[in-house]
Amino acid sequence: MDEARLFPDPFQQFAAWLEEAKGAGLREPTAMALATVGVTGTPSVRMVLLRGWDEEGFRFFTNYESQKGLDLEANPMASLLFYWDPLQRQVRIDGEVARMGGHESDAYFATRPRDSQLGSWASAQSRPLKDRETLLQAVEDAAQCFPDEVLRPPWWGGFRLVPVRFEFWIAGQHRLHDRFRYEPDEKGWTITRLAP
Repeated sequence: MDEARLFPDPFQQFAAWLEEAKGAGLREPTAMALATVGVTGTPSVRMVLLRGWDEEGFRFFTNYESQKGLDLEANPMASLLFYWDPLQRQVRIDGEVARMGGHESDAYFATRPRDSQLGSWASAQSRPLKDRETLLQAVEDAAQCFPDEVLRPPWWGGFRLVPVRFEFWIAGQHRLHDRFRYEPDEKGWTITRLAP
């Protein structure tokens, strides 16, 4: 891939690649690996879904008391990785993460299916669970508490990762991949080609 074909702004480049991933018929083109580091210094990674993005950052939602939520409270730096195998592309985004405001979290929570809303109340995410029946009973209990509108639990909401670095990778023959790093500078963004 020639650097001249890259957009000068990484958000534009991400938008172009994400649209191509959506057009490729991938089941979850917005699925991304989220890597965090907690108080012990041990890294942890899991898949989450991108729920929106713009030049202010990349948004996802979770239980604040889950492992990822606790990790981000202790160390608000994280990495995202999108991998689109059919396109042989990946994008890594590093940045600082902060909780989103309550209004934004409420607005997104209201768009979720009712069963997912009830699940947010029922699941003590990342904590030991006696058995599946206990979880299903907690869902039933939540349904009785909220016969109509389901309110957002106070321990559930959004995070926004504000990028400080992007890396775009595309597979090449003989493992001679193309990698380009974007980092902010006083004029916008500096693009650096990296060795594969």
